[in-house]
Parts: sequence; structure tokens; C-alpha cells
Amino acid sequence: MAKTALIAGATGLVGGHLLDLLLEDENYTEVKVLSRRSLGGNDGKLKEIIIENFDNLEKETSLLGADDYFCCLGTTIRKAGSKAAFKKVDFEYPASLAAIARENNANSYHIISAMGADSKSFIFYNKVKGEVEEAIKAMKLNKAFIYRPSFIEGERAEKRAGEKAALWFADKFDFIFSGSIKEICCSSC
Repeated sequence: MAKTALIAGATGLVGGHLLDLLLEDENYTEVKVLSRRSLGGNDGKLKEIIIENFDNLEKETSLLGADDYFCCLGTTIRKAGSKAAFKKVDFEYPASLAAIARENNANSYHIISAMGADSKSFIFYNKVKGEVEEAIKAMKLNKAFIYRPSFIEGERAEKRAGEKAALWFADKFDFIFSGSIKEICCSSC
């Protein structure tokens, strides 16, 4: 059966790898990429959907039709420029895309969240991630998959010094995360 996938965030680290996998997957005859800028054009089963402003995605429901949706959108407060701009990318856009998936009766909706996501967190990043998870769960999609990775290591276009320091610390002091501490820290994985 011919299936269509839609990826939002294919220009990022996770989305870029996912795009490669979906283009190789014989189960998908079309892979739509929702992006603000071109990845290099439509090629074979790749179809680019360029929308420079994601603020009104709901107006594009039919254009964004797919069987399976993959939301790899995400930013940092520093890159976004403010908490409000961060929340737009990490909450509003993923929630809008989930609503579109529901409207199109999609088979599945997948989203990259974060370890520690909790709508009651005092940490703004974790709070927003928790809020979007709750919003997506409340939509009662056919199937919703929420992935909560910790640090995502890989080559990025921008430099993230804090993330590099945390990865170095985790590598050098991984012995701390053993026994009951490891169970506590990884229970939400």
C-alpha cells in the first residue's frame, strides 16, 4: 500500500537523518518536507512544501495531508531570541501540525520532545515540552508517539557550547548514573 510521510524540521539534526531513512523506506511512495527553505528541490519521492511562516498552518490542511507525520521541530531560547518565540516553535507549531494530522485522519503522529518534559516544571524548556506533550495527548490522534531523548549528539550547523559541555560531563562521569540514580534519571526515557 502506498503511504505518504510528512516531516517538519527536516533541516535539523534529527529531521535530516529521518528524511534519509524515509526516502530509503519502500513503504513510503512520497515524503513531504514542510520547511521554510528549500532542501534542494523535489526529487523522486521527495516533495518540498515551502511555507515561510508557520503561524497559519491550519490553512494548509489539504496541502499537508499525509499518512504519517513526523515533527522534528525545535530550537533553543537563544536561537529563537525570546521565550515567546521559543514557545511558538516548540509548542504552537507542533500542536498545529498535530491538529492537521487529526483533521487528515493520519495513521500516526511522531514528535521529538525531551527527557524531563513536564508541564509543571520550573525549567521553561521542560515546561513547554511537557505542555506540548499534553496538548497532543488531548487531541486523541489515531496513534501518537512521543520520543524523549536526552542530549542529541551530532554535527549541527550552529554551535551549542552548553550542550557540548554537558555531553563531555556525561561521558566523563557516566559512573554517577548507575544503580538507583540511573533508574531515577532514566525512568522517563
